[in-house]
Amino acid sequence: MEREPIQGNVLKTAATVAGAGALLSPAGLPILQGIAGIAVVGLGIFAAGTAAMKVGEMISSGFGQSKPQQEEEDSPFL
Repeated sequence: MEREPIQGNVLKTAATVAGAGALLSPAGLPILQGIAGIAVVGLGIFAAGTAAMKVGEMISSGFGQSKPQQEEEDSPFL
């Protein structure tokens, strides 16, 4: 009677369940809170970078320049 080797998918599922159980245990909760904190800080850095890029684009495109005025003959009200 030969035994078939355990497939990788079964081991992956078992490792996922064991890892989730370890993170939700009392000893793993500080790790889970640390991961959540890293995610929040990363989101803040992303938002700050996006805002800085928008300001840079606004300055480089001409901060004080106004858009061209619409001519009277092009006005939809005439």
